[in-house]
Amino acid sequence: MSTPQLIAVLENPNYIMNIGTVIRNVNALGVDKLYVIDGLNRLESDLEQLRQRKSILKHSKGAVKYTHVQRFDTSIECLDLLEQQGFCNVATSPHSHGVQHYHLPESPLTQPLLAIWFGDEANGLSDTILQRCQFCISIDMMGNVESLNLATATGIVLYEALRQRHQLKS
Repeated sequence: MSTPQLIAVLENPNYIMNIGTVIRNVNALGVDKLYVIDGLNRLESDLEQLRQRKSILKHSKGAVKYTHVQRFDTSIECLDLLEQQGFCNVATSPHSHGVQHYHLPESPLTQPLLAIWFGDEANGLSDTILQRCQFCISIDMMGNVESLNLATATGIVLYEALRQRHQLKS
């Protein structure tokens, strides 16, 4: 039996500061890894170089020094790897996009190998990812906007995934 793993995946985030804040969330919550799709080659591929980047260091509050971050050129490259390793891939979106859709509190996030995908700040996840993920989850919104800041959304969703996983152990 493999060790349960939880990976957060960011697909082409627009703002470096959000990546840094997500790294902080990932580290603080004990998520195993952060994968970042960077089709524009704005991030360093070498983890040690990334850890020295001032904007990432600043916004992660130093958590980048202790967090496994891996960069990918394309979403397909990352998704193929995760599927080969047996991960359940879950999309986050306020819309169902034709796949099974759950509101966050009812979502089944207890799979032993789970990768949760978060889209860019303007357009969300690509159609390719939305079509290939096993299901989609959304955070219920009470106000007039349909989504939260990327860093805020990752904190909420990853916390819920970890809460559910810890409940299983109890």
